[in-house]
Amino acid sequence: MDKESAAKLFESLASGVRLDVFRLLVKHAPQGLVAGEIAAELGLPPTNLSFHLKALTHAGLVDATQEGRFQRYRADLKLIRELIAYLTEECCAGSPAACFGPERTACGDGES
Repeated sequence: MDKESAAKLFESLASGVRLDVFRLLVKHAPQGLVAGEIAAELGLPPTNLSFHLKALTHAGLVDATQEGRFQRYRADLKLIRELIAYLTEECCAGSPAACFGPERTACGDGES
């Protein structure tokens, strides 16, 4: 992942509503949810939700598949893992295992 791609993803998630939708879809991975279920769960009007789902889909964070007359939306977990890897690849001088593994001592352990 490059900086431009990461920035595009963060721009898409900068909306509180889109962040809520994405987190809900992560919670319901891998099966996803149809738009009506998302709207009901988050208390959003369908027209408002449609706008946000379109933005998430355009950014590549969400995939939509047709199921009869409904669209099922799923979070792209592979993409979000790539974003996390991009953010942490330089952690602890390029050794992220040191930051997140049991041996972490220099970075991310809360010590000053």
